[in-house]
Amino acid sequence: MSQLERFGVSMDADLLRRFDQRIRRAGYTNRSEAIRDMVRDYLVREEWRAGKEEVVGTITIVYDHHTPQLSEKLNEIQHAHHGKVRCTTHVHLDERNCLEVIVVAGRSDAVRDIADSLISARGVKHGQLSATTTGSRL
Repeated sequence: MSQLERFGVSMDADLLRRFDQRIRRAGYTNRSEAIRDMVRDYLVREEWRAGKEEVVGTITIVYDHHTPQLSEKLNEIQHAHHGKVRCTTHVHLDERNCLEVIVVAGRSDAVRDIADSLISARGVKHGQLSATTTGSRL
């Protein structure tokens, strides 16, 4: 573990009271850990914003598998990015709807492109990219 540094933060009393209430509800036992998580989250968002860093994430899509050629299209997109698509989990939600969670890794701009291609495919009802980090820079 690296060396810890202490620093002071000035904050409006009402803002601090609301922050303390929120972090208690979230299960934090102290402000320091909550602030560390906020800083980590900021740094991860910056990794994604830069577009050039190696990142990981999940793309979650819900779709109607009766849409003509949709399953083939989704497979085609994933195979076109076989080096970045690490695995896929397929769940049958009901007789028509399926959910897929696709784990992806690569440069953030490329991962966003894959997500956009999958989410915008005709027949996909909802999709979302969940962005995280490899952890190597935190």
